[in-house]
Amino acid sequence: MRTILITGSGGTGRTTLAAATALKAAGEGTRTLLLSADRTDTPGAALGTRTGAEPTEAAPGLTTWRPDATERFREDLTAFQKRATTALDLLGAARLDAEELTPLPGAEELALLRALRDAATSDTFDLLVVDLPPTPQALALLALPEELRRYLRRLLPAERQAARALRPVLGRLAGVPMPAEWLYETAARWDVELAAVEAVVEDRATTVRVVAEPGPAGTDAARTAVTGLALRGLRVETLLANRVLPAAGQDTWLAALAAQQRKALDEWREAYTVHEIPHLGCDPRGDDDLAALPLPGVNETPPPVEWPVRDHLADDGVLVWHIPLPGAIREELDLIRRGDELVVTVGQFRRILPLPSALRRCAVDGAALREGELRIRFAPDPDLWPRTR
Repeated sequence: MRTILITGSGGTGRTTLAAATALKAAGEGTRTLLLSADRTDTPGAALGTRTGAEPTEAAPGLTTWRPDATERFREDLTAFQKRATTALDLLGAARLDAEELTPLPGAEELALLRALRDAATSDTFDLLVVDLPPTPQALALLALPEELRRYLRRLLPAERQAARALRPVLGRLAGVPMPAEWLYETAARWDVELAAVEAVVEDRATTVRVVAEPGPAGTDAARTAVTGLALRGLRVETLLANRVLPAAGQDTWLAALAAQQRKALDEWREAYTVHEIPHLGCDPRGDDDLAALPLPGVNETPPPVEWPVRDHLADDGVLVWHIPLPGAIREELDLIRRGDELVVTVGQFRRILPLPSALRRCAVDGAALREGELRIRFAPDPDLWPRTR
């Protein structure tokens, strides 16, 4: 199944273009689901039909869905209380009733990720269009499965489950209670669920469309979005330049704004694949307005993002790891090697990357930013690298 993630700064028409993309695909005969993280019914306003917590048919071939975080949060916490009955009784803790529970920060993101997993693993749809939150929140959301899985592996390592029969003995020897079986089972179940979401995000058929309005603010926002998404290994398929004004005469007040937009568009075309969406003179509402927006097609599968390790041992005695980071600025880059991981910081974004197996037996020998690509040099460690005659 093809997945298109759509994000951009707030107020750029992101949700409207997501709805138009889904409607266009459905009109071409593609079974499409529009999945939205919006708390309010912005997708419904654009489509001219209500959307809600249950999948709803908005047009022939088009289903919309805005997951309800509140109900799922109540179900999860209620189930947790039942499993932790012994521990809660030991502490003398009072149970929380479902009616008094309200979602904690992060519950909406988890609800959207679960919906993304459920939709991607079903055979109901051919295309999934995801209306993500504004770019900073979207990047945090996309990073969540990988980061939570890492936390689980550190806090409850899978290898400790092998000593199940010894846990009561170890508990008596240590004088403290050992983690209960259900805790490991819950962690394993979460890991499987998070891995399913991570697989959707990392799938080669998953791409991103970034929505921005041409101008100085849009230029900064687009560069930040493209760089942050690249650090997650996500390819920006196209930059949707929204609300582009027509060429205006010199005697109109729109002339300066139109000229500013054209200047930004010229700069964007040098760095990105740009698709212009003209301003309709009003906020698009309903099928006719959305159909008037000239959006790119959705049926082509783009080439996957590659992070190759290239062998330069014969010439320079190093291996070079190539990580595409378009838009990155040298002064905002930072690298830290920690064991078998590499911590990469690019401006406000950070990711902890596991090293490819060959590079774990090497030491970092330097790094350079060339042509929108981070190239990290690794020199083999003589004590770990296989010796040849």
